[in-house]
Order: sequence, then structure tokens, then C-alpha cells
Amino acid sequence: MCCTLLTIETSTSVCSCALSRGGEVLVNRENYEGLSHASLLGLFVHEIMEQVRREGLRLDAVAVSSGPGSYTGLRIGVSTAKGLSYGLDLPLIAIPTPTIMASMMAGRVGEGEWLCPMIDARRMEVYATFYDRSLNVLRETSADIVEEGSYVDWLDQRRVTFFGDGATKCRPMITHPNARFVEDVHPLASAMVPLAEEAFRAGRFEDTAYFEPFYLKEFVATVPRNKLIHSKA
Repeated sequence: MCCTLLTIETSTSVCSCALSRGGEVLVNRENYEGLSHASLLGLFVHEIMEQVRREGLRLDAVAVSSGPGSYTGLRIGVSTAKGLSYGLDLPLIAIPTPTIMASMMAGRVGEGEWLCPMIDARRMEVYATFYDRSLNVLRETSADIVEEGSYVDWLDQRRVTFFGDGATKCRPMITHPNARFVEDVHPLASAMVPLAEEAFRAGRFEDTAYFEPFYLKEFVATVPRNKLIHSKA
């Protein structure tokens, strides 16, 4: 089944959006500068919809990265995807962010090696998931505080590759000889395409009205430091 998909990924500091047909990425937009998702995603979607119009294509579904990750980033991406799904009467597909990341690394590890995508959750906390090379989940996503000795039970069994924006800060704490780190692995809309196509063929769609991102932790608003200083003055 040849389908045309719009994929959206905004769960980390990278904002990306892609248009694909039959597994081929026709348009790909990525920005690595961070903190501009609200303005950039609308622009990316507009450019892609113009391409859809010019090519005379018809979208079959919208897919979005479902988290965990940045609270604000996820809200922007999911709100946009739900708006498109509802407005264009298209099915909505949700792909877990760690699965996107693991799919990008599955072909780069050895037989029997485990994968651990890590998403930064501030301070020394990360959202971590364990997969095998076939993308079977070995441990569901958890909010972990990383310290010396973290994941030793996993590392004593076999080699584990850690990657993602949360892995860099954890590297000094995870010194086990079976630990391997890969830099600059970000979840991307273009990498969602095979996963979204698989979900489309299987009919794994979300209820657009009620779907919410997987935040894992509740959002806690903080008071800006300058306001704290003024309030104490």
C-alpha cells in the first residue's frame, strides 16, 4: 500500500517535519537551533502543504512523535498534528520518541547488543528505554536519575549503546566497559517514516479528540530567577 504521510517531530531541541510517499522522503525540514518550534513548525507545515498542492498529492495520515521529551515541544507538535488530522479528516498516528531514536541506531550495532535512547529530563535525570536490535522493548521508558552504578545490571549482561541528548551528560557517570556512547543522535521526522508506514498499514490510529502526548512526568512551572530576586528585595 503506497501512502503519503506528513511526519512531525518536536520532542527535543530539534524541530523537524517531513513529507513522504511510498517510503520515499519527498520534503524534509530540520532545525537544530532549538527554542523556535512554535514559529518553525508552522512554516515547515506550510511549505509541505504547498508541495502537496503543487504535486497534486493527497495526504493519507499525519504522524507525530508522542514523547516523552520537552513538555512545550510535545504540546506544539501534537497540537499541530491534531489540528491537521481534524481539519483534513486524516488518521492520526503516534510514534514513541524512544522508538524513533532506536530505529535510527538499530542498523549500527552488533548482534545481541542492546540500545538505550536517552532523552534529557534536566539535571542528572533522563528518560531511558531499553530495546534489542529488533526494536523489542526490554524495559519500558522510565525517568532515571543517573549516578555511578546506574544500569550495571544491564551492562553486566552485554554491551549497551547509549545515545540521545540525555546520554552525553551521563557519560562521565557510566564507565562500565560494556557501555558505548554515540553522539548526535536526535529523533527526526524523516526517521519516523518507516514506523509511521507500518502503523498505517496495521491501522494503528489514535483518537484525535482525546490523544495526549506521553509526558511521563507532570509539568512543573518555575518562577523566573529575576522575579525571585525582586520578590525578596
